[in-house]
Amino acid sequence: MNWVVFLRAVNVGGANRCRPALIAKQLTKFGIINIGAVGTFVVREDVSESALRAAIAKKLPFKCEIMICPARDILRLASKNPFSKQPSGPNITRFVNVLTKRLSKRPSLPLSLPSDYDWLVKIIAIENRFVLGLYRRQMKAITYLGKIEKLLGVPATNRNWNTIEKVAKILRENSKN
Repeated sequence: MNWVVFLRAVNVGGANRCRPALIAKQLTKFGIINIGAVGTFVVREDVSESALRAAIAKKLPFKCEIMICPARDILRLASKNPFSKQPSGPNITRFVNVLTKRLSKRPSLPLSLPSDYDWLVKIIAIENRFVLGLYRRQMKAITYLGKIEKLLGVPATNRNWNTIEKVAKILRENSKN
């Protein structure tokens, strides 16, 4: 099975520093493609989730959450075009929080922080282990992004929607080969 791996809190603010490109190179037997500098990988070879998790953890110089999702889940998410009816523009960023596990209790949506009228972060949907939302490009938005994890009660890692689209494109190309 093909996988997508997300590392939590890597290379953020000078903490938990590692080189994802080097990790991908060291794990070539899994056909890993590194996406960016924050720990997002596409795994193209058939490997068990437990073997993959152990191999990646061994390469990290620190402990962190490792979220591993089946490639089909990412492809399904990307194919839905979940942001089609949402505002867009240079001051709004579309994001996905990847959760370590599914939520046992979902909040009512949309969920806007700090308020419906003056939102900086808005959660628009929850699909499986993926929390989809928007944030305004303002410094205060970072504070509210951090509150999402506490509000949901599950560890999460944040990725820009562009990253998810890039991952889906690689997965689609890989399935053609």
